[in-house]
Formats: sequence, structure tokens, C-alpha cells
Amino acid sequence: MARELTEYVDAVLTLVERVPRGCVTTYGDLAAIVGSKGPRAVGRVMSTYGGAVPWWRVVRANGRPAQGHEREALHRLAAEGVRLRGGPPPDRVDLASCRWDGGGCQTPVLG
Repeated sequence: MARELTEYVDAVLTLVERVPRGCVTTYGDLAAIVGSKGPRAVGRVMSTYGGAVPWWRVVRANGRPAQGHEREALHRLAAEGVRLRGGPPPDRVDLASCRWDGGGCQTPVLG
């Protein structure tokens, strides 16, 4: 893996590890914090290397979890006290109540 790619992967995964329990962030938020590439690049990093970090805390801009992992992600998020909405059953995160900005949650809902 090229050094630049390794540094990018490390930066994304380090940020995901910093997302507090009860909070979520989006692929776009992570891309903005890292300062390069975009949400799709973050998604590629997460799908390839994200299994060892709290991947369920990264959602799409509409609050929905990664495709193919919705059920497990929503279960884990609910267990952490993240407010869910939509449905029934709920199918997305209420981003206004638990979005992580790189420092803290807007309004953390810890379980």
C-alpha cells in the first residue's frame, strides 16, 4: 500500500475510533475532518479496513447505516443510547441529537 494511502487509511480509522459511544458521524463529516478525498473514499476505507473500529457509528448523510449492515448497526446504536427515527421499525439515526463534530456530540444520548 502506498504511503499516502496508508496515511489516509490511518487518519480515517483513527477518527472513527474517537467517535464516542452514543454518537455518530457521517462519511462526509469524516472526509471533511481528514481534509482530503470525499465520502466515497471514506466508505472504501471503512469497507476494506473498518472491521476493527466502531464502524456502526459511521452513517450516511441521511442517517442510515451502511448498506448490508443496517440491522446490526441499528441494534448496536440503540444499545448505545443513540436516538433512532423513521420506520417503524426505526431505520436511521436522528443526526440532530447525536452527531459528532470531531470534538463532542451535539447532544450526546448515552445509554
